[in-house]
Amino acid sequence: MTANLVCITDPASPAAEAYRRLRVNLASPTQEAPLEALLVVAAGPEPEKASVAANLAVTFARVGKRVVLVDSDLRQPMQHTIFGLPNDQGLTTVLATPAAELPLQESGIEGLRLLTSGPSVTLPAETLASPAMKALIQRLRKSSDVILFDAPPVVSATDAAELAVMMDGILLVVAAGRTRRDQAEEALQLLNRVGGRVVGATLINAPAGART
Repeated sequence: MTANLVCITDPASPAAEAYRRLRVNLASPTQEAPLEALLVVAAGPEPEKASVAANLAVTFARVGKRVVLVDSDLRQPMQHTIFGLPNDQGLTTVLATPAAELPLQESGIEGLRLLTSGPSVTLPAETLASPAMKALIQRLRKSSDVILFDAPPVVSATDAAELAVMMDGILLVVAAGRTRRDQAEEALQLLNRVGGRVVGATLINAPAGART
C-alpha cells in the first residue's frame, strides 16, 4: 500500500478524520435514498481523485460494511498501484466475459475488496456504457453494502456521464487552487443533464484547517 492511504498510514491525522466525516455525511439518514453505488469523480484531471475513492472505501470497511472499490477509470487507473495489486484481470475482463467469476482481490483490509481496471481497451466510454456494466453493478449489489466507482474526469471524457445514470449518487472531487469555477460548473451541468444525482462535493488540496 502507498502513502496515499492516509486512513491506514496515519489514521489519527486530520486528513483521515476528514474522510471519516465524509463517510458519515454520505451515510446520513437525511439522504433521499441509500447510496449503495457511489461514483467518485473530479471535474478535471486531479491525481488525488483516486486517493479520495480509496480512503473513503477504507472508512466504510472500518465500520463493518462490505465494500467493493471498482477502478472504472480505464484511461488512467490508479487503484492497483495504491493497493499494490496486480492488474492483469479486472473490470475490462469482466465486461468482456460477463458470466465469468469476478476477479475481486482482497485489499488487506477486512471487508474491502477491489475490482481493478484490468487490461486497457480501445474505447473506454463504450465499454462502460455496455449492458454488461449494468449487469455487473446489479451483481455487485447482491454481495456488497457499498460499491465505490473511481471514474475519469467529467469534462475530459464521456465515461463519467455514462456511469452516472447507473449510480445511486455522485461525489464530485474539487481541488483547491486547481479546479476552475467554470470547470466545476460544466461538470455539474453535464452530470445533471444525463440525470446523475450529485450528492455532494469534497475539497482536496486545501490549506490546513479547511473543512472537507
